Amino acid sequence: MSVIEVRNLRKEFTVRVKAGRLRREKRTVDAVDGVDLLVERGEMLGYIGPNGAGKSTTLKMLTGVLTPTSGEVRVCGLRPVPERTRLALRIGVVFGQRSQLWWDLPLGDSFDLLRHVYRVPADAHAARLRRCRDLLDLDGFLDTPVRQLSLGQRMRGELTAALLHGPEVLFLDEPTIGLDVVSKQAVRGFLGELGRAGDTTLVLTTHDLADIERLCRRLVVIDHGRVVHDGSIAALHDRYGSRRLVVADLDAALPEPPELPGAPLRRVEADGHRLVFALESTGAAEVVAALAGLATLRDISIVEPDIEEVVARLYGREEGPLVDASGAAS
Repeated sequence: MSVIEVRNLRKEFTVRVKAGRLRREKRTVDAVDGVDLLVERGEMLGYIGPNGAGKSTTLKMLTGVLTPTSGEVRVCGLRPVPERTRLALRIGVVFGQRSQLWWDLPLGDSFDLLRHVYRVPADAHAARLRRCRDLLDLDGFLDTPVRQLSLGQRMRGELTAALLHGPEVLFLDEPTIGLDVVSKQAVRGFLGELGRAGDTTLVLTTHDLADIERLCRRLVVIDHGRVVHDGSIAALHDRYGSRRLVVADLDAALPEPPELPGAPLRRVEADGHRLVFALESTGAAEVVAALAGLATLRDISIVEPDIEEVVARLYGREEGPLVDASGAAS
């Protein structure tokens, strides 16, 4: 069952641009241009794109903050703008710098107030808070005013606040931006646990692609307001030529670099003592076996493809148009 249904969603903004020394003219900008999206209940969706691609605008339309120029949107079966009050009871939102915590109150008091705002039964509220306290390690700063919390502590508080009313969908905009390593691990671990439980649908936008790799099976890439990829991360790697690498360290350099079927040589390093092969149509075991027959191996490692490199290649293409998820030129 689809908890989010989006068909031909568009959002236009009118901006004023310089048209001479003393004159400005109006211009229409398509921030979101014909997005189609279906998200199933319990799914974890990564929604990414470069700055200005339209991802935050999309989330604002899905949550009822912005009114679409055209198209159809349903979230939890509701129209986000005309039914925004009803929708707010069924979704959770963590948006960058916008806090739902009371700045001068202890964190625990914010949680108590939110129970009354959302009219959550006391036992359900206590059970959800207990789970968040355990998974996000909140007990050490529940009595600390929000303004005195570190960024990582505040983000853990924001996640808890967004979940205390038991939302069906949780929208997350850059939840790990600026966090230290320990806080990032805590947030990612919590979101992973939340996703595995299957009770909450997660829609995540981020520039930290490690979040996507560790949390989301499905990735939607938006560029210039249009979807250019909708599928698995593996499919993105395949589509843009990214491959796993075999890195072989040799005791002695070979007179000539070997040619291995299905695994072209990417580069030679360390004066010929290190060879890097891309796995295109063969497996790592076959490559290792072939190399072992040619030289004494000091070490072998398999390097997974770097999604940041793949997405950078997607955004940076200069020859030919991007293609959308159906293969049509955009």
